[in-house]
This record gives sequence, structure tokens and C-alpha cells, in this order.
Amino acid sequence: MTGGRNGSSVHGLTGKPLLYFTSVFVSLGVFLFGYDQGVMSGIITGPYFKDYFNQPTRAQIGTMVAILEVGAFVSSLIVGRVGDIIGRRKTIFYGAIIFVTGGALQTFTTGMGSLILGRIIAGVGVGALSTIVPVYQSEISPPHNRGQLACIEFTGNIVGYASSVWVDYFCSFIESNYSWRLPLFMQCIMGTLLALGSLLISESPRWLLDNDYDDEGMIVLANLHGGGDIHNERARDEFREIKENVLVMRSEGERSYTEMWNRYRKRLLIAMSSQAFAQLNGINVISYYAPMVFEQAGWVGRDAILMTGINGIVYVLSTVPPWYLMDKWGRRPILLSGAIIMSLALSAISYFIYIDVHYTPRMVVIFVIIYNAFFGYSWGPVPWLYPPEIMPLSIRAKGASLSTATNWAFNWLVGEMTPILQDWIKWRLYLVHAFFCAVSFVLVYFVYPETKGVQLEDMDAIFGDQTVAPTPATARQSLLHPSRSGSPVPELDIGSADSKKSRSAGRSKNNQGITGWFRRFFAKSEYESGGNYRRLDEGDEV
Repeated sequence: MTGGRNGSSVHGLTGKPLLYFTSVFVSLGVFLFGYDQGVMSGIITGPYFKDYFNQPTRAQIGTMVAILEVGAFVSSLIVGRVGDIIGRRKTIFYGAIIFVTGGALQTFTTGMGSLILGRIIAGVGVGALSTIVPVYQSEISPPHNRGQLACIEFTGNIVGYASSVWVDYFCSFIESNYSWRLPLFMQCIMGTLLALGSLLISESPRWLLDNDYDDEGMIVLANLHGGGDIHNERARDEFREIKENVLVMRSEGERSYTEMWNRYRKRLLIAMSSQAFAQLNGINVISYYAPMVFEQAGWVGRDAILMTGINGIVYVLSTVPPWYLMDKWGRRPILLSGAIIMSLALSAISYFIYIDVHYTPRMVVIFVIIYNAFFGYSWGPVPWLYPPEIMPLSIRAKGASLSTATNWAFNWLVGEMTPILQDWIKWRLYLVHAFFCAVSFVLVYFVYPETKGVQLEDMDAIFGDQTVAPTPATARQSLLHPSRSGSPVPELDIGSADSKKSRSAGRSKNNQGITGWFRRFFAKSEYESGGNYRRLDEGDEV
């Protein structure tokens, strides 16, 4: 049995190299999210941008920036179901295409109307990517370093943000409208790379097994966790555990949103609250409006963008320690310590803007950097890791969809209101977000469970909402001994060497070249139309 389109390794990579390659590559999806967060922060203070849009008011600037979240909110509600139907991989591809379309409209805008339309369309793409990429990441990651891989993904987000700020800074030296059109065009380049790359990565093994593409799922698991060997015991144990969970969930029937809420309410509220507080804790005051914050503190023009760029570099560096700490310390200690320092830093920013002395600009920069660093270490990565890992497979995409929609709803609220509140309540704005940091500390301390090192299929025990259907222990016993009567999954039939050779030859002949690659990708389902892999219960024909 050899890998097909979704089951093959990438250029011979298997195991950890394949895991890290895939994680880094899909991080382009959240790179686009981060880039879009930061790109507007620099260009909205530029003279050519202001002149082109007739000196927009603070309310108009707020709308330009925050309207992206409207499209992202809508798509994040829909994409969970889409991802369940067409798969994680195709959802990433279509999300990238939509994002490129929106970026092109922004780049070649002729007025505020077309810019806003482009922001909405780009938001649809960002919403799809920000929902499905964390789900995909959690589903390909082993439990012992799931946190590390999710943190690498988040670093991609912040690299996107920092890159946008420095692109804004260097383009600010251009004496024409290209000073703001060029940063917007960079969205199209990154989105195109992600779309092309999605043709290379494997499909999620959990999605494949959930849709009964068991041969394909076994190959992906072998590539990810068994060095490409489908006889590897670890990969086969992983297959049986996932398939057991699929069958148990399937016996309970389709999960509607109402049933999901009734049964998994605690999980949903935790997932949604983590994303809500990630925004209420104040990060987008900095991400979207950092140059305006620095101007408020006394930095002027290009210097404000430069300070934002320096802050962006520290922000990126702050996301690296969680790569090593997330699976050692756990999620709770990181969230709790981050909330404390962020609250103190925001309070200090508020104080120094209030007293308005000669050293205020320097002190504001220092405490903004401290705040950003501790957000990047804590409330940045964890809310993207936590929701998909605590959700059962049957509702994972839907649950992640709701939590991501919560993120975008509060993202829009903060983005829309920040420039208005900066003008209205001034220094007190930062105290509001400091208060929310304190509230998030209390919530995590009393409500959030620790999920470090827990298998995705074992989260039921953490939350105490185990199924009343045949127990996982019973199902696991029959899966581990498939020859016994009543096994829910037939024994894997690898087939003879001649059989494998003939199937491999058939695949090579029918699927060569770029044309075959695109034909297979855009087909509704290669498995539904005489594809290369059969479901296990169909047996092998020699």
C-alpha cells in the first residue's frame, strides 16, 4: 500500500520532518491573518493614504480597519460545516483564493467603497483560514507536542504582523500612492503561495477516517507517526483509537448545534471565552492602532511606525518560548502568568499617558513591548490551540467555527471602537483592557482545565461528558483484537506484494503530471469515483 494524493509524504518526508514542514507551511494561513491585522496600522497614518481618501475621520478609519472582521465573522460560522464536507485541505485552498481576490480589490481600489468591499472579501478568506488551520493542525499533531506545533503556527501569525509593519515602514519612504498600495499587494503574493502549497500537503487523517477513507487515513498516519511504514505499531494504534472514537460518535447520530450546546456547553463556553478575552485583553488596540498609540504618547509620523516595527520584532521573539514551555508547563500556568503581566503593563501605559511628562514616549514604548511580549507568550497562542483540542471529533470543526466567530465578533468590536475611545476617554482606555486581563485570570483559575499531553480522543474524561454509547474501553478492546467477533473495524488487509505493485503502477499511469494533479484536486471526491483507495470493509481484490 503506497501513498496517493492525500496520503503521500511531501518529497519523501515522514515523521517529525513532515510534521514540522506541514506546520510551518500551513502557518502561511495565519501569516495572512497577522499580515492583515498589521498592514492597515501603518498606512492609515500615511499622508498619501489620507489625501487619497480625503482625510478620513477616526470613525471612518475604524470602519476601514474593522470591516474585515464582518467577512471573517460570517465565514467562520460557515466554514466549520464546509470543512466537514470537503475536507480541511480544500478549505485551506479556497480560503486562500478568496483572500487573494480581496487583496487585489484593496490594492487597485478607486475609492472607499471598493476598499471596504475588498476588506470584507479578504475577511471571508481570513475567517476561513483562521478557523480551519488550527483544526487541521490539532488533527495532525501527536499529543506530546501538540502545543509546540500550535505555537509554531501562532508564530507564523505574528511574523505576518511584524512583516506588515516593516513593509509599511519601508514603503512610507515612497513618495506616491504606491506607499500604501504596495503593502496591500503583498497580501496577494502570500495568499497565492498558500493556495499553491495546499496542493502539496496531506489531508487530515481524522477527517479521512471520519469519512471512511480508512486506507488513505492509515497511510497519512504512517507518514506522520510511523516513518512511512503502515505496519508501524504506533501508527496502527493511532488508527484504531481514532476509528474507535469515530464509530462511537457515529452511533450517537449527527450533532446539530442545539445538541452540541446541550451536551458540550462547558467546552463551548471555554472555547468561546478564550477567544473573546484574547481580544478584550487589548491586543488589537496595539495590533491595529500601534502607530496611533505611539502618536498619542508623543512619537510623530514615521517614528511612530518605526517604534511599531521594533515592537513587532520583540512580539515575534516572544512567541518562541511557548514552543518549549507549552507542553512542559501546560496551558493554565501560561495563561495565568500572562494575564497578570499584561494587566500591569496596560495600567502602566495608562499612567504614563495620563501624567504626560518628557519621558512618557519612552516609557509607553517600553510597556507596550512588555505587554506585547507577554501576550505573544500566553493569550496569543493558547486561544488558538485550546478550542480545537478540547472539542470531540464529531463537533470539532463546528466548535472551532463558533469559537473563531467569537474571536472575530470581539475583534470587530475592539477594532471599531478603539479610535473613537482613544479620542473620547483617552488614557482610561488602557485601564479598561487591564480590567479584562484581571477578569481573564479569575476565569482561567477557576474554570479552565489543563489539557497538556492529553490525547484528543480522551478529552471526555477531562470534562466528564463521556458518551452513554458503547464505551471506548469496549470499542478499544475489539479494535486491538480485530479477529474477535463483533469488531467494529475489520482487520487492516495490507495485501500481497503483487497486489501493491499493480495498484501502484495503476496510480502512476493515471495520475502523472500537473494536469492529473489538478484534476484529482478539484474532483468532488476521488474516492467516490473509482479512486485509488477503497474502504477497508470492501476488502482487496487480487
